[in-house]
This record gives sequence, structure tokens and C-alpha cells, in this order.
Amino acid sequence: MRLASLAFITLGSLCLAGPVLAESAAARGKQVVDQWCRECHLRANDKPNPVMAPRYEDIVRRAGRNEAYFRKFLHEDHFPMTIFRLREDEKRDVLAYLMSLKKR
Repeated sequence: MRLASLAFITLGSLCLAGPVLAESAAARGKQVVDQWCRECHLRANDKPNPVMAPRYEDIVRRAGRNEAYFRKFLHEDHFPMTIFRLREDEKRDVLAYLMSLKKR
């Protein structure tokens, strides 16, 4: 009985941790974007500006911009973005952030 209770508690904790971990990844991804990408990309409430790159909120809503697209995109060079080399964990976090924007 005690072993079953322990297994139930452990399983319940893991189920609850999933959304928290996802939120943490998205939050870390937002920090990466704010540090490296926002100098060129418009922010959510900015007025359109042809000199600036588009808002992430707009980019993620374009047709075909799904998780697979962004995963591939983050692993390719894109001038002038090639000057920023993200680590694999940063790429995963940025991907989580971008996917969180699709839900808004």
C-alpha cells in the first residue's frame, strides 16, 4: 500500500511538473529573444516599421510556421542573424517561446 501511494504521488508530481517546465522553457526563450533578437525585431505593441524585422507574434501566425518549421529555421544560418550562434538549449527554449505565442 505504501509503495502504491509513493508511486501515485511521484506520478502526480511529474504530471504537474510538465506545464511548469514548459512555461520555464518559454520564459527562458523569451529572455534569449529579448537579449539577442529584439534589436532588429519589432515588439508586440510597436507600430509597423519597414526597417525593422516583423513581430514574432506575426511571424508565428504565418501559414506553415509550425514547430517543425521553426526547429529547422533555428538550425540554419540566416543573414544577418548568423552573427548570433545559439546553443542547442537556447534553440529549444526559443522554440518553446515561439510556440507559446501561437497560443495567445
